[in-house]
Amino acid sequence: MKFSVTIPTYKKRYLDEAIRSIFCQSYADWELIIVDDCSPENLRAVAAPYLSDPRVRFYRNEKNCGAVNVVDNWNICLSYCTGDYVICMGDDDRLLPDCLSHYRELIEQLPGLNVYHTRTEIIDEDGQLTDLQEQRPQWESAIAMLWNRWDHRNHQYIGDFCYDTQYLKQAGGYYKLPLAWGSDDITALLAAKEKGIGNTETFGFQYRENRHTISSSNSNKRLKIEACKSQYEWLTAFLHELSQSELFPLDRKYLQTILPHRDEHFLVTFTRDCTEYIAGSPSRALWCYRLLRILHYGKGTILKWFIKSFYA
Repeated sequence: MKFSVTIPTYKKRYLDEAIRSIFCQSYADWELIIVDDCSPENLRAVAAPYLSDPRVRFYRNEKNCGAVNVVDNWNICLSYCTGDYVICMGDDDRLLPDCLSHYRELIEQLPGLNVYHTRTEIIDEDGQLTDLQEQRPQWESAIAMLWNRWDHRNHQYIGDFCYDTQYLKQAGGYYKLPLAWGSDDITALLAAKEKGIGNTETFGFQYRENRHTISSSNSNKRLKIEACKSQYEWLTAFLHELSQSELFPLDRKYLQTILPHRDEHFLVTFTRDCTEYIAGSPSRALWCYRLLRILHYGKGTILKWFIKSFYA
């Protein structure tokens, strides 16, 4: 069983740590694919000490995909993969030493799934532990995964997931939304739709929260809101489609309660992003109002949100 670990990269600050975390794996059958998104920084110099290992390959894009189209670089990485399973991690994240070993064990226990997931430790800019991702059942359906994510405010990241490479390529790669806003969720749901998802009980990944990530940036706030709208619409259609199909046991119960969770989840997201986007601008407030009406939020709900946004 061979794993492809991909690092779509633009910044060198933590890149060496990310690469070293692959070399520290207790399971050795892996390849590392690093794709430089036409960075102004000398990323090859960071990777150079590792390129003598035949398992490591370094590529540089001729044109920059950029933050808005970052999923394009994820899929460029995927195109180079030759492993049975693929993990896409950020250039500031790390795999814990037994990550691949635990994935191998999980895949042997639950063979044939399109997607697997490992628990995540949240670290800060200095690599210090700040939070722990919750434990999940060893197997859950797509609906159960979504319900647990919303009901328990679960966090997840693109580097949490391990995909069957052949499945992901045939599916057209990672689902693209601007700024990858919701791309990880939708890609995982599509992969889990028919067979469900397997989860490790152990921690295998470290996600680094820092001010340099796309998710921490306040730029392109309108794009984030539009991507969130696209995710809302996609999920509405996805849930409707599943409701018409044969479901796993308990999924009918989850579907009965998941729509209110959907609206609550997205209203919280819209409130946060729109509040930052408006910044006292009447024209932006009008745009946000129209958006929320399109998404069927009531006038009273929007009015309460407007008051909160201007006086927060």
